[in-house]
Amino acid sequence: MALAQYPKRIACLQPSATVTLQTLGELDRVVACTRYCLDVVPEIAAREPLILADSWTANAAEILLSKPDLVIASVPYQEKAVGEILKAGIRFLGLAPRTLADIYTDIATIAGAIGAAERGEHVISAMQERIEGLRQTVSGKSRPKVFCEEWGKPIIASQAWVAELVEAAGGSFVGECGRSISPVEVLALNPDIIVAAWCGAGDRVPLEKIIAVRGWQNTSAAASGRVYCIRDEFLNTPAPTLLDGLDALAWATHPEVFPRTKGIRRITAVPGRNVASKVSTRKD
Repeated sequence: MALAQYPKRIACLQPSATVTLQTLGELDRVVACTRYCLDVVPEIAAREPLILADSWTANAAEILLSKPDLVIASVPYQEKAVGEILKAGIRFLGLAPRTLADIYTDIATIAGAIGAAERGEHVISAMQERIEGLRQTVSGKSRPKVFCEEWGKPIIASQAWVAELVEAAGGSFVGECGRSISPVEVLALNPDIIVAAWCGAGDRVPLEKIIAVRGWQNTSAAASGRVYCIRDEFLNTPAPTLLDGLDALAWATHPEVFPRTKGIRRITAVPGRNVASKVSTRKD
């Protein structure tokens, strides 16, 4: 494809696309994005992109205002929103990853679409090497049971790529990926570690409240104070930012091996239990 044929004006309807373009060194192509993209890639604000609805609530007229030559969207979708994206009549790249392998494919697809295939290969290789290196570090160590949730009402277990990161960090993911689960079912699983990374919540999950309301005070995780909030974009954005989530999971899972890192907060108190003296109140 001739260089002139590659898109120069891209509208990103999910942060994962914006993060991927940033990692590829192609952020200058982004002319429109969502407000969530600004949270994850704050430097894009200086470019004053048009702010659009995301791929769940997309609007054709809004997309057309930015005059893009490529629209990139990713899960979650809503049927009506997909119809709006298609109605805009712009070249559309729709992504729906579930696993790390899918995410690598999506990075390669975006890179190929903008004429940066070689850089895409480097990004993918770097991610794979980081993940494999960490996996080797924890090889042979104990594997605590880890429950991760991406939503709180109802409780929804995190996606398959998070389960893969948990395994790489030396844990054993419990629960069915991407499915609703009741508080009683989680109690029966008795995880050693609980991680909450709610979509759109940043690092604001009320850990003490959810443990109390759900009756999880007697889980192994609560008893040892191993209940954590990890920043939303570190686990829920299927892009290179997952490496930050991996580092956070590694510290939560094997703090004797890995240093504390950014984007993770630990519970400070559990009703009926004196854990405040055992856990750090520091927030990174």
